[in-house]
Parts: sequence; C-alpha cells; structure tokens
Amino acid sequence: MREMICICCPMGCRMTVEKTAEGYLVTGNTCPRGKAYAIDEMTAPKRMVTSSVPVTGGNYKMVSVKTAVSIPKELIFKALDSLKGVHMTAPVKEGDVVVRNTAGSGVDFIATRNVDKN
Repeated sequence: MREMICICCPMGCRMTVEKTAEGYLVTGNTCPRGKAYAIDEMTAPKRMVTSSVPVTGGNYKMVSVKTAVSIPKELIFKALDSLKGVHMTAPVKEGDVVVRNTAGSGVDFIATRNVDKN
C-alpha cells in the first residue's frame, strides 16, 4: 500500500493505492482524474518539465519553456540536458517548438509565452 497526495487539481486529495489481484484499489480520491493519477504513479510516473532558455533581440532576455505533455520521470535530466546551448531569437510565440523529441521521448519542449522583438 502507498499513500500519496493527488496533484491533478488544487484539492490535493490524500489517497491510498493498493495493488490487488484485479489491478489497483484507489481510495480517497474525489474524482476519476485522481484514480488515473494514482495508478499512473504506481505503474509509470510522468512529470511535466519546465525551464527557460535565453532569447536574443527580444523584449525579454529569457523565455520559459515546458514539455508539451508529461514525460517519463526517468527522462527528466536528459530532457533538461537537451536545453543546454539552446538560444532563441525574437520573436518567439507561445507554443513555438524549442526542442523537438526531447530525450528521445517523442515530446517537444515548447515556449510558454510570447517574446517580441526589441
């Protein structure tokens, strides 16, 4: 049995997850997303990864980036390494791909805000 706090919404439900012969028994969740999160956490934990990269010629010197979707937890550091040496040139639009297929995950890093040219 494992105890965890759901991070799917601000409610932060305290859940317990127990492996049974039929699968996983999740208690304490108030919505179906909590159950799905708990089972994913037990079988294949994933996380969104956020960071920032420098921008040349923009009204901001940095742009925040994130993975388009969650990636396997064990790829987090490889994903962050893929951002080393990356520089953007303004203009940058929210949703622009910064790094494709980060860490071989099939997931892109994308910009999370606009950076206009100076």
